Amino acid sequence: MVDRMQRFSRLDLTLIHEASVDILRSTGVDFKSPRITEIFERHGFRTDGTRVFFRETQIASALATVPERFTLHARNPEFSVDIGGDDFVFLPTGGAPFIAGVDGSRRIATMADFNTCCKLVQTSDQLDLGGYIMVQPGDIPPGLAHLDMMAAHMTLCDKPVFGASANGTTIRDTLRMTEILFGGNLSFDTTHAVIAVVNVTSPLQFAPEQAEVIIELAHHRQPVVISNMMLAGATGPVDPATFLALMNAEILSGIVFTQLLSPGTPVVYGTSSTPMDMKTMMSAAGAAEAIKISSAAIQLAAFYKLPCRTGGSLTDAHLPDAQALAEGALTLSNAVRTGAHFIYHACGQMGSYGTMSFEKWLMDEEVCRIVRQMIAPITIEKEGFNLRAVADVGSGGQYLTHPSTFENFRSLSSPVLFNRKDHSKWVANGAHTVHEVAASHLEKRLKDFRKPGLDPAIEAALNDYVIQRKADTTEAGQVA
Repeated sequence: MVDRMQRFSRLDLTLIHEASVDILRSTGVDFKSPRITEIFERHGFRTDGTRVFFRETQIASALATVPERFTLHARNPEFSVDIGGDDFVFLPTGGAPFIAGVDGSRRIATMADFNTCCKLVQTSDQLDLGGYIMVQPGDIPPGLAHLDMMAAHMTLCDKPVFGASANGTTIRDTLRMTEILFGGNLSFDTTHAVIAVVNVTSPLQFAPEQAEVIIELAHHRQPVVISNMMLAGATGPVDPATFLALMNAEILSGIVFTQLLSPGTPVVYGTSSTPMDMKTMMSAAGAAEAIKISSAAIQLAAFYKLPCRTGGSLTDAHLPDAQALAEGALTLSNAVRTGAHFIYHACGQMGSYGTMSFEKWLMDEEVCRIVRQMIAPITIEKEGFNLRAVADVGSGGQYLTHPSTFENFRSLSSPVLFNRKDHSKWVANGAHTVHEVAASHLEKRLKDFRKPGLDPAIEAALNDYVIQRKADTTEAGQVA
């Protein structure tokens, strides 16, 4: 099959791997914590202060215990998902402190906006899970925000949980709330019910807070996404080969750590790395290089037989315009076609992660829908050809009124937002732009939202937990 995107040979991938091993063996990774370093030392790793050095045999041993795929369970079993192999999931964007307007304006995100995100996840036919920090609410204390966000997601959605992972405290709260959500009948040893992202600090560092998240997730055998965001020219080198080797080394170090703690814990190999635009000093999320990095990361994950996380519909645009759709469609389709499994920021991302747009969210869902349809296989079987229909219509006939058309026309794709009317009908219907159509659909989606059923006792227990944790945190003077 011809695919003009670069496909690395096994030799190419082996050379990247060997360069990564060299980095881990000679330069090592600083985990910034004597406690973390001691864990490595107990497993025979060489250390120097808080820096850890890795041998190839140690890396290979850890990689051998990571499962190739796993099931992430939802409280509503209909929404449980498989991750790995041929199965992938779409997630909305996360981390933006601002909401973008269609005119390029922006405002501070609020908890009400986060609740809206939860409702959109629940009513989406494209998004498979959502959860923590879909936006960063600016109207509640940051030290407590994760409690409100997790409670909102757990009560407004019954899809799988994407957990709060800023530090050990937030992931412990997420795990305890998940236990409550499942009615106290959850065995973490046998059920994967939470997934969270842990971020490497490039170059070659792990913040102790992020290492604590790995420890908690591995202890409970819950899936962890080991991810980095290197910026070529800032936190990583510009030349592509060295960049990939360093990116890969950082991710491998986190994967090894998870398997030392709990062999067999599911891990997703991830990156959101991009070049830094040297003119603006901003990450260029929609750049061609970012797409190439994503493609390379997916191939490296496959080389190790691991599920992979990359970005979805990424853009540097500040409003849902042609740039936003073009960059987003290119990055999203590349991720799916190349073989990513955990596609974060599939909907709503704007302005190099700085803003989130509800209108773009719905436009991105349309692109997700098209991509799913685009990759759906065509079945070719000897008995599947309707040659009788071809003979019936013959030369110069038409298929519009043929019975085979009536039997099969519903299999053709039909857009939800994008226009297929001719010009006169489009004008007669108001000549709306796609972001105007998205805005009207947003209003309808929220109006039609129905809160999924949840045992009142479980919801009360979740609320009680949040209230008690807030009280404990406030008393301890830990509110940021």
